[in-house]
Amino acid sequence: MKLKKGDKVKVMLGKDRGKTGTIDRVFNKEGLVLVSGVNLYKRHLKPRSEQDQSSGGIVDKVRPLNLAKVALICPQCGKITRVGFLLGKGMKVRICKICKAEI
Repeated sequence: MKLKKGDKVKVMLGKDRGKTGTIDRVFNKEGLVLVSGVNLYKRHLKPRSEQDQSSGGIVDKVRPLNLAKVALICPQCGKITRVGFLLGKGMKVRICKICKAEI
């Protein structure tokens, strides 16, 4: 997987095009990522009991995005980049394709 939890990404397609956020969760098998503050939808909730009126209402819910719709932002150069890999010292390291810095 080229993207990991905590990476800063920019949305390239969809209704939130141009927004940036950090990855909260990655769903490997489905090819989806959960980005904070992006792809928000309204969810209507009923109160669970008669005494608990505060739990009901309209709540913003973050829904996952497809991996193809987001692009990684390099922490060093601050540009949108693709992820490359470099093998060294028995470890596989992610690098920025533009500035060749380690991510």
